[in-house]
This record gives sequence, structure tokens and C-alpha cells, in this order.
Amino acid sequence: MNTPARLAGFGAAAVVVFGVAVGVGRAVGPVDAAAPKHDAHAGGSMSHGSHDSAGATTEIPGGLMIAQDGYTLTLADSGARPGRDVPVSFTIAGPDGAPVTSYDVQHEKQLHLIAVRRDFSGFQHVHPTLHDGTWTTDLALTPGDWRLFADFKATDGEALTLGADLRVAGDYTPAAPAAERRTATVDGYTVTLDGDLSAGADARLTLSVSKDGTPVTDLQPYLGAYGHLVALRAGDLAYLHVHPDGEPGDGTTKPGPDVVFHTGVPSAGTYHLYLDFRHDGVVRTAAFTVAAGGSGQEGQSSGPAH
Repeated sequence: MNTPARLAGFGAAAVVVFGVAVGVGRAVGPVDAAAPKHDAHAGGSMSHGSHDSAGATTEIPGGLMIAQDGYTLTLADSGARPGRDVPVSFTIAGPDGAPVTSYDVQHEKQLHLIAVRRDFSGFQHVHPTLHDGTWTTDLALTPGDWRLFADFKATDGEALTLGADLRVAGDYTPAAPAAERRTATVDGYTVTLDGDLSAGADARLTLSVSKDGTPVTDLQPYLGAYGHLVALRAGDLAYLHVHPDGEPGDGTTKPGPDVVFHTGVPSAGTYHLYLDFRHDGVVRTAAFTVAAGGSGQEGQSSGPAH
């Protein structure tokens, strides 16, 4: 089990900044998504704002809260054992306190679950099964502290991303902070990232996929797009899910080797980026670590998250 247009709506409109990143990778099961250049998907970049004493609105990045707008994410168990197929279940209660049972389909799924170890040494993007208001899935978990992000839109509600912590039993040593890098390799594929980001400014990121030195020109749709990009801010793991320009079958978007994203970050700091792409029937993940400059509106430490 593995990892899992415009700024896809994982949240309200957001701005993301990336430095550049660490290459890591892993194969995953299929997922998809589509989104034109700058729309927001469930809770992705920024969620609803709060007001400060002066009355100004401060946007809250997605995934930082376990409850928002009357919705609450509750894990069946806040602890788990390590393993390759560890069952995890949770509910999302609505404003009436009852588990939500009706969700809108976004990017071909009712809910996207992202699991990341807090030292960024593990990442998965999966799609749980819903039964009587309870979501269930299996995750490949190593000992350590994990953060789970539920990205969804309840019917008649707003798109949200809620986050909760999961502690996995066992001894472990947190991984050292990742060095900045723009190239990732996975299963014979090389993915390079081109483009610079700055807090508060829109940026164009181009991720190019090649295999054994040859550009890949036949990427396959994955949840309705040729690639998915998730960004997590180091320190607090603020969550952003982005999608590329165009979509398969629109007459202009080519199936590789380039997948272009437009995005921005809310603050300067270090960001971890995870690109999911599908080729030869397998979804793989290329991971990067990037540093973003600028000031932005939210002062946030860029230190490691452990």
C-alpha cells in the first residue's frame, strides 16, 4: 500500500512557498484528481479564517485542527502497532454530533487520507472505505509519531482538511532534517523540480518525469490528472494539496514529461513536497524538500517537526 489546472481545492485558496527538496519515492495504488489552475479542494491550502483583535482576517492552513466549522475528526484509537497492513478507522462528526454519512465526490473519491510520519520519513495517500459513518483503511506504519489528514467535503458542507495525531508503538530515532534537493528517484524514474517559490506570491512549478534517461510522454491519469502534489510545512505540518494545469482529454494538456503546478505558500520556511504520478499502471511518489523565501503573512518556524 502506498502513498496518497490549478491549486486543487483541498481547502480555500492558498498561497504556498517551496524551497526545494528531498527525493524519496515509493510505489502506490491508484488515486486520482483533476483540477484547473488555482482552484481549491478540501481544506488544502488555507482553511477558513479567524479574526484578530484588530478585526483582520487571518487564514488558517488546512490540517492544523482536529475540529472546524462544526466537523470533528475522531480516530478510533490514537495509538497503533507497526506493520505493513495496520487497520485504522475514524469518524467525522457533523454539526449535529452524529457521524457524517453523506459526502461529495472530489477528484473521484469521497475522502482522501494522507498519512505522514512527523519526521517526513513516511508518506501515504489512500482512500478509506465508508460504512455506517465509519471510515476504515490499512496503512503501512513504522514506529514513531504520525499525522493523519482527512480531506473531504460533507454534502451541503464546505471542503475541509482535518488532522489528527497517531502514535505508532516501538523504538525509533527521528530522521535528520532533509537536505534541500530538486531531484527525486524512484523505481528507475527520475523527477526534477524547476521553479522557485516565495511566500505570498504565485509560482509556477514544473515537475519533469523521465525513466532511464528518457522523458516519459505517456503518463496515465491518476484521479483525473497527470499528477498530484501535496505540500506540508515543516514544524507544524500545515497541509496543502495542489493539482496541475489542465486535465487529461482537454485537448491541450500533454501526458508528460512535464506536469505544471501553480501554487504559493503562506509563509517562508521549509516545505516537504510529494508528487504522485502514474505510469505503466503503478502510482509512484517522488518526494522533495524545499525552502521558501519571502515574508508572507504567517510567521512559522521552519525547523524540523520532531
